[in-house]
Amino acid sequence: MKAIVNKIASLFMALLVLLSTLSFSVGMHFCGDSLVDFSLFESGDTCGMTAQAQKSPTSCEMMEMDMDCCSDVAFVVEGQQELKLSFDPLTFEQELFVSSFVYAYLSLFEDPSEYNPHFKDYAPPPLIRDVQILNQTFLI
Repeated sequence: MKAIVNKIASLFMALLVLLSTLSFSVGMHFCGDSLVDFSLFESGDTCGMTAQAQKSPTSCEMMEMDMDCCSDVAFVVEGQQELKLSFDPLTFEQELFVSSFVYAYLSLFEDPSEYNPHFKDYAPPPLIRDVQILNQTFLI
């Protein structure tokens, strides 16, 4: 269950970073009140009325009276560009603290039953007499 929550959280954070840095623009071209062209990431194509208006100014003047000729509308959504990409180097004291903290923290999770002494290949000396029983000394 914990692994699933970690995966969902990491996916959510990755999408959050992606969407916060994404920028795009929407371009629309209107002729009068009607939308002629709509495009993402670039400006919209014209309907050709601007070329007609340059050829004969009287036709554009007549259209201005009826529907204000053509217009371009652009929406630009800027993403966040102030991400810190570099990491400041640590001083020697900070590195020493981090390494000792990580070592101490990871040693908390070691299983003591997995302790392997260095002398496991050597047999103890033979027991000739039991000194504790001879002296009647017992640990309680």
